[in-house]
Amino acid sequence: MKDETPLSGSRAGPATALEPPPSAAGPRRVSAGYLFWMVAANFGVSMAYVLPLTYTLTLRIDQLAPGREEVLGYVTGIAQVVYLVASPLLGIWSDRTCSPLGRRQPFLVGGSVLGLVALTSISLAPSLFLIEVGWIVAMLGWATASQAILTLQADRVPEEQRGKVSGLTAATGQISPVIGIAVAAVLPGTLLVFVVPGVLGLALAMTFAVRGPEPDSRTTITAAEPVSLKKILASYVFNPRRHPDFGWNWLGRFVFFMGLYFNTTFSTFFYSQRLDLPVKDVAGAVATAGMVGIVAAMAGAVGGGFLSDRLARRRLFTMIGAVLFTCGAVVEAFAYSFPMLVVGSVLMQLAIAAFSSVDQAIAMAVLPDRGEAGRYMAAVAFSQKIPSALAPLIAPVIIALSTSGDTKNYTALYLTGAVFALIVGLLIVTRVRSVR
Repeated sequence: MKDETPLSGSRAGPATALEPPPSAAGPRRVSAGYLFWMVAANFGVSMAYVLPLTYTLTLRIDQLAPGREEVLGYVTGIAQVVYLVASPLLGIWSDRTCSPLGRRQPFLVGGSVLGLVALTSISLAPSLFLIEVGWIVAMLGWATASQAILTLQADRVPEEQRGKVSGLTAATGQISPVIGIAVAAVLPGTLLVFVVPGVLGLALAMTFAVRGPEPDSRTTITAAEPVSLKKILASYVFNPRRHPDFGWNWLGRFVFFMGLYFNTTFSTFFYSQRLDLPVKDVAGAVATAGMVGIVAAMAGAVGGGFLSDRLARRRLFTMIGAVLFTCGAVVEAFAYSFPMLVVGSVLMQLAIAAFSSVDQAIAMAVLPDRGEAGRYMAAVAFSQKIPSALAPLIAPVIIALSTSGDTKNYTALYLTGAVFALIVGLLIVTRVRSVR
């Protein structure tokens, strides 16, 4: 076992650090203080990352290209593709980083700094091209910081606490953009609505890095083989036969998020049809359903995470989440009034949060190689990000094939999402064997 005496230099020793380095036997229980600052960092990074996607990018693009909503899709879609290509490379780099700050925290702090600089440039950009470049860099920065927090959970949090931590980080991820929009609404000027959330994200990330330091990775990482082109290409895939639990869980997540994005991508048009309102007048209804759904999402994320830790059972809660999502999707499929649409939306938000938080804990438990947690957590992220790109392309085909006359058949689309969710629950419960 390596010597765990305090390190010299700028890193805090045991007198000020919230957490000792993990032992050779595995991660130790994290303290309430470490957990608080991890969740706080996730809140700040999520606000800086998600707020532009939900509000401020739209605001900026509308200033330069009013009435051209499709530009937002191009800007976010291109950035998403760039990050999908880059994330496994960042994961490999993180796994091999030797620094006095550890392996993950240089990416947490560095990504946050890069993200803040890029958000500032977007607020001042004089053209759509520079906004695109700025958002690619901003997404790389903030998504890297977010991934660093997730990988730190895999590195430092023991199995008996993963549900709790996953639930709390999922809840803060749900809350942060809502609070961010409320803050942005009272800030004067374009510069501040981009910079203030970025400054908050950076401040909380740096506080977590100081209050919960990693061990010096120069003393814990042994010499590794050089990174070859073959190694880089291999980082984009894994062998499901060698790692069946990881493979089945990855497939379950992929199918779940396909069903989820089927049922959320066209929600504005869906509400417009079911409430017989013009698209421009449906924003209030969508916002109201979303605010109620946030409460349900917090309850699902925190409740599911804490209960799965207490009962030491994960698969049961993913099945509950899948069944709740199925029920919510069926309710919405046949809903023609606002109260029923809200009921369906609340059930789905509760289900999404419960499933995501507990299944994230499963993903951490079945990692093929903890020494390459960065690489494999990037692969886990693919199971959500690939559906976010594919589902909007497939959903119109489902609608078109089942539509008769001029009325779009959203019932078929929502029922397809319900079936997908039910398949997911059965896959994880019956195929993932190493987790209860």
